[in-house]
Amino acid sequence: MPDPQNPPVPPISARHEPRFGNAERKGTLAAAFQSQGEDYDRLRPGYPCAALDEILAAVNGDGAEASADGDVRRASTPGSLRAVDLGAGTGKLSWALAERGLHVTAVDTSRAMLEAARNGGPSSDPDSPGPSHATALSTRVAPAEETGLPDSSADLVTVAQAWHWFDAEAASAEVTRLLAPGGVLALVWNMLDVTIPWVHRLSRIMHAGDIHREDFLPTVGPGPSLVQRSVHAWEDPMPTQDVIDLARTRSYVITAPEERRAKVLANLDWYLHEHLGHAPGDVIGVPYRTDLFLYRPARE
Repeated sequence: MPDPQNPPVPPISARHEPRFGNAERKGTLAAAFQSQGEDYDRLRPGYPCAALDEILAAVNGDGAEASADGDVRRASTPGSLRAVDLGAGTGKLSWALAERGLHVTAVDTSRAMLEAARNGGPSSDPDSPGPSHATALSTRVAPAEETGLPDSSADLVTVAQAWHWFDAEAASAEVTRLLAPGGVLALVWNMLDVTIPWVHRLSRIMHAGDIHREDFLPTVGPGPSLVQRSVHAWEDPMPTQDVIDLARTRSYVITAPEERRAKVLANLDWYLHEHLGHAPGDVIGVPYRTDLFLYRPARE
């Protein structure tokens, strides 16, 4: 018999995409991240190896590979592949690709975020098979819709946690312009795995606004065609205080009045340490799911 004190939680969001109310609110929330580079880089999760493997396999599988429009791309060495990471932020995905040997251009409108990206990444290792720390990653301050980069200058364009902030039609056209024949667009989202009841409640308390429906498909403009979709489940181990501080990187909390922000953080403290019974400082595995969408542009 259902417990009236603890009713079952819905396993997924009812949202197709994040809701912003209007363009002004969307702009305000997007701008909220401008000064959050340090916390965002420290607290937001990276991306699972399985998702990175899948992206690179799509770009450069074993042997020849035909794209949706019939162009054939031959296998290349990783060091010859060029990637553009739009809305790169602090370079979480940018550096993950650079560590795998790609030459990456991180593009973002925030100079502060890109400064964090330039200062991040792996330490220089002369024995590393990939490009050096100094040359693996370049940055460019520009909007995703108008990067100013040359035509056909990328074998891979990636967007992690950021596509919903762009003008989908203009960004799709820019991606199509940037991709060389046979190139791939990868849209990636890390989301708290709200199919797990305690995580669902956690997401509600911290006002995680990026939880999508199970059947979510990104809105894209004419050009890119979806060729593959996958979901990767994994866990990010974090001390309980970091889980609380993770809420500070959410646009809702960043833009909230101080009283409301303090209430959110206090509620998280109560939920983790009293309701769930974790001791302060305990490391807990925070369950995530990474949704990956791979596209190829249909060329005339």
